[in-house]
Amino acid sequence: MGVKPGTGRSRTLTWRHAIPALTLFAGTLFSASASTAHGTDLRGGSRTKVTELIAQEQRGYQGSQNTYRQLRRQVDELGRQAGRRDARVLAAQQDADRLAALSGFTAVSGRAVRVSLDDAPRDQRVPGEPSPDDLVVHQQDVQAVVNALWAGGATGVQIMDQRLISTSAVRCVGNTLILQGVVYSPPFRITATGTPERLRAALAASPEIQIYRQYVDQYGLGYTVKTLQKTTLPAYTGNATPKYATEPDGAIAHP
Repeated sequence: MGVKPGTGRSRTLTWRHAIPALTLFAGTLFSASASTAHGTDLRGGSRTKVTELIAQEQRGYQGSQNTYRQLRRQVDELGRQAGRRDARVLAAQQDADRLAALSGFTAVSGRAVRVSLDDAPRDQRVPGEPSPDDLVVHQQDVQAVVNALWAGGATGVQIMDQRLISTSAVRCVGNTLILQGVVYSPPFRITATGTPERLRAALAASPEIQIYRQYVDQYGLGYTVKTLQKTTLPAYTGNATPKYATEPDGAIAHP
């Protein structure tokens, strides 16, 4: 096969100029990549996963809880010693013990109702074109159940394995629930002690739960209510820092 005059030279000249340009361009890319990575691997497999961060935070929370319980026992012991020396301290402790049962700081036993909320099955075919938000349990759904149970005269409420108090906050991130530093995945179980008939009636009367049950019927979200003849809710073990407090009349003066 013949070659046109000048063709080989033009190709040689073209590559002679192209190779330095390509080399300079590649070097620029490598430099930009190194600057962006700051010495770390840009591949997805080496990135710290969100689940690992959550697990790390949970371990830190558990360590803080253990430290808190140790300090709480020390404070209680010092309080008992002071009560044996001062009648006013003893009276204040008795009032605190009486209020502890109402505030969730002591265990409570009795008949109960347990509500379970769950996301729709992933492989379930549903009518229409629901958005992903239509197929998962939301923060307001959990709150609606908790509020209805309190309205039904619950003597104690627990979400998963944690007792609730008046300052407990329920938050959801995606389809996970965060309660007092611990992350839970569905199904979410809410247990309340009290009169089962009253608790069930309050659940049925809640407008928010009625809306949730429409999604149960349409998209297959989980909703079950079970009566427990005997259960025990543990005492709240987290920290409780009052946001607003006033000193009552006749309070013990600080030395």
